[in-house]
Amino acid sequence: MKASPEGVLTGVHFMDGDHAACEGAIAAGCRFVAGYPITPSTEVVERFSVRIPTVGGMFIQMEDEIASSIAIQGAAWGGAKVMTVTSGPGLSLMMEHIGLAVMAEVPCVIVDVQRGGPSTGLPTLPAQADMMQVKWGSHGDYQIIALSPNSPQECFDLMIRAFNLSETWRCPVFMMMDEVVGHMVERVEIPPADQIEIVPRRWTTKKPSEYRAYEPGSDLVPDMAKAGDGYKLHITGLTHDERGYPAMNVPAQNRLVRRLSDKILKNRDKIVDVREDGCEDADIIVVSYGITSRVAGAAVEMARGLGLKVGSARMVVCWPFPDVEIARLSRKAKAIVVPELNLGQMVGEVERAACGDARVYLVDHAGGSVHEPERILETILQAARDAGLGFKTEAERS
Repeated sequence: MKASPEGVLTGVHFMDGDHAACEGAIAAGCRFVAGYPITPSTEVVERFSVRIPTVGGMFIQMEDEIASSIAIQGAAWGGAKVMTVTSGPGLSLMMEHIGLAVMAEVPCVIVDVQRGGPSTGLPTLPAQADMMQVKWGSHGDYQIIALSPNSPQECFDLMIRAFNLSETWRCPVFMMMDEVVGHMVERVEIPPADQIEIVPRRWTTKKPSEYRAYEPGSDLVPDMAKAGDGYKLHITGLTHDERGYPAMNVPAQNRLVRRLSDKILKNRDKIVDVREDGCEDADIIVVSYGITSRVAGAAVEMARGLGLKVGSARMVVCWPFPDVEIARLSRKAKAIVVPELNLGQMVGEVERAACGDARVYLVDHAGGSVHEPERILETILQAARDAGLGFKTEAERS
């Protein structure tokens, strides 16, 4: 184990996804975390509480998730890169403050290590059932960014990307992990700090007399100013004008809410990330994300062994949804198979984007474990039969 003078780890390690996410946050420049213990995410902040003194930051264990989700916003306006960590029940409690972070354009990262639900559910076992909550859990019209790692290495890498996206677009960004990814131990390579691309906060260069807290730039994102540096800041969840002052009228609402959405949607090509494998001439495409993508990979290889043309499309960024990419794939393929550790959430978005060009099949799972590859394979074979595709069984091949 090696550490830079700033206390950031480098080199090759064997660690679980929760610990890798912590190290990714530190490498990204996160220096303030507020959190409340909840399985299976606690290890992220446990490690952070030990590591943060070595890099000059602060961890506060709050009284609950509600307090955690507002404490990080205050720290962000104080100049820090910030994060909180939770799981499903805690995420539900944070939703009002997530809406505030959207409206006040507060850069922050929220890690959700998903577990089986509803309610207390299966605290120590996996699911992917928070995917729609993270998109629509707070009220009103808004867009969100959410990433889904499938390995401890990606927990490190995508945590850095989550902070970069948050700073670039001034919005909350979610890391949608799950219990399996959070607790699996694998090789994680941490490069030297000078090889990691970090997006700094975009501070205003204007004088205090000229600064408006919500005056957007050409990319629709306003520059920030730090509380205490002499700038006038009025931060509110109310509909507001470019000064941040409440503006309770229809034109102001239309102007503000559209900009909050457009800064994500009009830049979606810079955000969306779909990893395709063998999709060029595929008859059937398996669309997956997170831990399910690793199981789906085994099913895809099994199907290819039977002579089927099967491709894989893994959504690394789930929100904004890659509708353009799914639409393109659906125009080429005859069927799309979507395995999820829930009873059907992202599959509805796939169906919307496919527009009937390809038939969509859900392979659901109520959570508690991952899919068996054979179950995904069974659905791939059913899709092949429905599409009139021939395939050879193992007995026929031998």
